[in-house]
Amino acid sequence: MNQIALPLAWPAEEQGEFLVVESNARAVRMLEHWATWPVRTAVLGGPPKSGRSLLGRIFAARSGGWVIDDADAIDEGTLFHAWNRAQEERRPLLLIASAVAPAWQVSLPDLRSRLAASPAATIGAPEETLMSALFERGFARRHLEARADLIAWLTARTERSHTAVMDTIDTLDRAALAGRRRLTIPLARETLDLDKAARNRSDFRS
Repeated sequence: MNQIALPLAWPAEEQGEFLVVESNARAVRMLEHWATWPVRTAVLGGPPKSGRSLLGRIFAARSGGWVIDDADAIDEGTLFHAWNRAQEERRPLLLIASAVAPAWQVSLPDLRSRLAASPAATIGAPEETLMSALFERGFARRHLEARADLIAWLTARTERSHTAVMDTIDTLDRAALAGRRRLTIPLARETLDLDKAARNRSDFRS
């Protein structure tokens, strides 16, 4: 697993943050080679908490370009003018969205045709190696000791999504603090079973 070397002036809490693995390597390569884009705009898709915004900040710091995050929630006319401006000024623009076309359904024909001409890449669901690294780093940030056997246990049982990893860390952090207990597999099993049961009851009432 590789890490992107960040600019020296980057905030200390984000140093060495972005882990490059198979699920995001294509997106990283696209942004690293921004000078070769056929147009001055590219689209980066990815699920919440996947590091897409951090990757956008790294891109902006290295390229001097613009970034529009959550672009799929922005007025399409605004995006259309931003795309044109990037071409006129020869300054790269990165649009970050939950998904790329065709999943990102754009209504404005002129914008749709421009995005179709733009390079695009998507950050995929995390693989096992990244899940393990995210658990390890997440617990370390909270100053919680998590042994390798617990990390492996959680990795094998957690939904393959960045959000699921973060939610699991939050849940176990609260449980360890409330019970003043060490993080162990028995604590994790007990806590996550209770959490699942509570969510099932909530879904049933809905």
